[in-house]
Amino acid sequence: MDDGSVEFRDAAADVWNTPLEALNPAEADLFANDTMWPVFDRLRKEAPVHWSPSNGVYPGFWSITRYQDIMAVDTNHEVFSSADGIALQSLEAKIEADKRPRGSSFISMDPPGHDVQRKAVSPAVAPQNLQAMSPLIRREAGKILDSLPIGEEFDWVERVSKELTAMTLATLFDYPQPQRRELTFWSDMFTNMPGHGPAKSWQHKREQADACFDAFDKLWAERVNAEPKFDLISMMAHAEATRNLSATDYHSNVVLLIIGGNDTTRNTISGSIYALNKNPDQYDKLRANPALIPNMVSETIRWQTPLAHMSRTATRDFEMGGQTIKAGDTVVMWYVSGNRDEAQIERPNVYDIERERPRNHLSFGFGIHRCVGNRLAELQLTIIWEEILARFPEVRLLREPQRTHSVFVKGYETLPVMIPRRV
Repeated sequence: MDDGSVEFRDAAADVWNTPLEALNPAEADLFANDTMWPVFDRLRKEAPVHWSPSNGVYPGFWSITRYQDIMAVDTNHEVFSSADGIALQSLEAKIEADKRPRGSSFISMDPPGHDVQRKAVSPAVAPQNLQAMSPLIRREAGKILDSLPIGEEFDWVERVSKELTAMTLATLFDYPQPQRRELTFWSDMFTNMPGHGPAKSWQHKREQADACFDAFDKLWAERVNAEPKFDLISMMAHAEATRNLSATDYHSNVVLLIIGGNDTTRNTISGSIYALNKNPDQYDKLRANPALIPNMVSETIRWQTPLAHMSRTATRDFEMGGQTIKAGDTVVMWYVSGNRDEAQIERPNVYDIERERPRNHLSFGFGIHRCVGNRLAELQLTIIWEEILARFPEVRLLREPQRTHSVFVKGYETLPVMIPRRV
């Protein structure tokens, strides 16, 4: 949303007229309308460590909104534990979760368990494997772009962003490519509340979770009895640290890898189209100098911040920013706010593809839970833009996108565009 819009100005006025103790950034409507920015602006200035009581949808939690404070939480796993989950969970979701056996993925574990499980899958995104995957990603990106209509409106999210991430994710899992869109569908099922995205109800979410787990149980059964291969499922099935995982822990890791492999890349691909259209001077620079693509990719990952937050649970009382965080409290690191922190990033609201140190952002997290696939995300984004510039002088945004109704996934449901002509 443009800062000068009437809706944005009204939202900003409401925020600054609201008592500070009543501010609560965990309002999905704010993210769907792109009007959460004034909330974070005020919290960074006046209450960088801020307690929000339950708003009836989410439980009470601490908001950490400044860059350096987020870094301090993210790198202190002894005080701020991931064991109770890494996303702010709604009260309704907590009730649903308690109805089913609960497992742990490596992102929701602390050392030493985290370290050995993460090590089991990290070779899939090691530099030598990314180099081997690069030609495949480029070939598939070219196919996707060559299939797009010219001079007609279409949805960039559906035709490009979802397709490229689904193909790459299916490759990492060695999942059947004809069924690759099941992976993006399941990712949306896991991350959306009922009534949003494809999730119709909690029953619908349970049914689709079971369908996902059934499919991946079959893959495990195939891989565990076969020679080790270089896909994520085979790695887990054969690694000493993960080959004896319980079914619930295996399923939790599957969910983590599906969401992690989908949302960051998918929403940054869409976000790059949006950002460049909203900043045509930067689009001109990119067309004039494609060598700026890697810089543009990092700047977009910061500017977009595809996952708005991560959460932790305090293991003991801890003083921060003049506040006492109590043992057991939920602590939310708002990456989306830290990436706009004026004290750390010069002109943070400006989209600048020539920014110095563009990788100085929080979007991948820090510490032991830094995104294991961050280099793969950057590779996909770099390749898709190299291929876009080779084909299209312009990808034109036609209308404002429909944004994801979530305080976790900061993304796009639709992005209506038109390509006027080919190169």
